[in-house]
Amino acid sequence: MRRCARFGCVISVLLAAGALGVSSLSAQTKAKAENVPLIPYKSVPNFFKLPADLYFGEGIGIATNSKGHIFVYHRSGDTRLFEFDEKGNYTKEWGVGLYSSEFAHAVRVDAQDNVWIVDEGSNMVVKFNPDGQVAMVLGRRPEPVMAAFDSTLPPAPAEKYKFGRPTDVTWDAQGNIFISDGYVNSRVVKYDKNGRFLKSVGGARGNEPSQLNTPHGITSDAQGNIYVADRGNARVQVFDNDLTLRAIYDNVGNPWAVCVSPGPHQYLFVSNSNPDANPAASWAITGEIYKMELDGTILGKFGKAGKGLGEFSTVHGLDCRNPNELFVSEISAWRAQKIQLNPPQTSVAR
Repeated sequence: MRRCARFGCVISVLLAAGALGVSSLSAQTKAKAENVPLIPYKSVPNFFKLPADLYFGEGIGIATNSKGHIFVYHRSGDTRLFEFDEKGNYTKEWGVGLYSSEFAHAVRVDAQDNVWIVDEGSNMVVKFNPDGQVAMVLGRRPEPVMAAFDSTLPPAPAEKYKFGRPTDVTWDAQGNIFISDGYVNSRVVKYDKNGRFLKSVGGARGNEPSQLNTPHGITSDAQGNIYVADRGNARVQVFDNDLTLRAIYDNVGNPWAVCVSPGPHQYLFVSNSNPDANPAASWAITGEIYKMELDGTILGKFGKAGKGLGEFSTVHGLDCRNPNELFVSEISAWRAQKIQLNPPQTSVAR
């Protein structure tokens, strides 16, 4: 394991030129970190209870609100957003027929319990208020003649208010909005709380510090630092609130999902997910989730690739509101799981 003082060093990663191509976006590499402690964990069986006529599709995004309700954003016959109560009981569906729902990528809940969805297909980020009403829209859906989304590479020059297959969203304490604009534009964009463009970082796909190659997830800490899952470059890049690079963590494989827990002692969780094509060759070197200090120190890891209970089949979304009780959504297994870390030992009667 490699440790550096908080934001005191920058660990750069140089990948082969071929790794920047579109064909490598699903490539996955073994994490560099060695001798990582294993964190005891278990999956709660049958936690999510769906009505008899509803099913999960590809588990794309997952998030919780302050009441403990869970939102699962998934791709089925249509892109759908389901809400469950704190016990896993289905309560309702959000945004039925919404114009932005084309190809789900992330759902997040902010400090005011507003629910945000990021749709890769419509190139839109939508904010719902806690009552389920649309409160803000960022981005624009492509015209029908352009098909569901435009994946042209190299991309046209990025625009302030248009995205190229965005992937995730986060905020700072002031309500500024940070969006990972992911597959086409390879950048992170900062807006104020009213949606006014402030600045961006990245934009030219590359592997130099501050460049990005498929920024696939984004999260923030209490100080407003921004953590970007730079998946194509097999690293997490950490920026300050002004999007100036502070650190790079390059030892936990190819990050698909990132999450920073709240509270006085915050932790960073990073998923080295196996690719969504689920090739057998990836199972031995992927599938684990790392628990880290914010300075990049690895505290431990848990999980492995697979479709059994407690195994992970392409983790795409990760919620860590409670750092000892995580929720994950998975593409290949068409499901979501509730994960308990360091579960209490059950005594056996004698």
